[in-house]
Amino acid sequence: MSKVDEGAIVSPEALQAEAEEKRTRVERLLDERELSALLLRRGENIAWATCGQVDARVLIPSETWVTSVLLTRDGRRYYFAPRNEGPRLAAEEFAGLGYEPVLYPWYENDCVGAAQKIAGGVEIGSDIAEPGLVPVHLGSLRASLTAAEVERYRWLGRKTADVTSAVLKELEPGVTEYEMEALVADGLLCEGILPSVLLMAVDDRILNYKHAVARGQRLERYGMLNLCARKWGLAISITRFVHFGKLPDDIAARFDSAARVNTALLDATRVGATSAQLFKTAQNAYTAEGFPGEEKYHHQGGATGYGEREWLATPAGKEVVVNNQAFAWNPSIRGGKVEDTVLLHDGQIETLTETPDLPVVETERNGTIYRSAGVLVRE
Repeated sequence: MSKVDEGAIVSPEALQAEAEEKRTRVERLLDERELSALLLRRGENIAWATCGQVDARVLIPSETWVTSVLLTRDGRRYYFAPRNEGPRLAAEEFAGLGYEPVLYPWYENDCVGAAQKIAGGVEIGSDIAEPGLVPVHLGSLRASLTAAEVERYRWLGRKTADVTSAVLKELEPGVTEYEMEALVADGLLCEGILPSVLLMAVDDRILNYKHAVARGQRLERYGMLNLCARKWGLAISITRFVHFGKLPDDIAARFDSAARVNTALLDATRVGATSAQLFKTAQNAYTAEGFPGEEKYHHQGGATGYGEREWLATPAGKEVVVNNQAFAWNPSIRGGKVEDTVLLHDGQIETLTETPDLPVVETERNGTIYRSAGVLVRE
């Protein structure tokens, strides 16, 4: 993906503060788990640890990249890679980051053995289960975003929303779901953003299926762009709809109800709230709208960040909301759906994927007005 001038997005001071904060979080984890080092092989964790500077993805759907990194208790940092990847990684990924390369022939890919050799045989944590290593999950370390991450996220949300809005306004009856995918992917890739979810659907397929994977049907009246996208390791989610001709009253009513469920979730997304409490909020909101049990037909969303969903709101979920955490709620009612990516900061909700040129549904909760996406109606 193309490199964006991050200096125009994040100041050097903010980037330095981010790197120091993440070193502190890793050191705390190593102390708590009594580990000597941490081996990171999953792409989202490498992106997080390197402050979004490294994106060594080759196979798009792979959870791992062509490199892995080792962070030691005494502050040393290494990256492991095949020798054929070495020159590019040194020049385009790890330049200036203070990592020492450990290279090997492509046919001797043993980053675990190399990590154990460097660490001297003592306990090493790993984000991928492996014999001889201690499994570690970094979700809690990634949850609270730094100031630099927030600025990257705002850029990603704005660009993704702009692409979504532009494509939505270009759609015409007769376009296929595959063409809708291609238009969105083209717009994102031209910005150096990688689409990770493309759920495009039209007409009855929107009403019949919660996850309508594109199957090539041609748009007649009702179209949906439902997508997730990534850059710098961060994941963004957004859904928008277009309808040609008068919007049927029942669909319009379902969008209004979905917006009120969305508002209930946004208003309840506060520091200390649990996954289970947020699930209950959605459940109660559906009942209040006259759709009891609607939450059973699809997940309602949850925390996001370095995964399309870091965790979902579930009936027994124990995850807890923290400050500066991102969320993507996606309440839906039989053809009416709301989905945006938002940030919780000091008790306030900021929408990262606003589309001010498209219709919105405004709803009030506890004295606060929340804006949910409506349907673009065209003649």
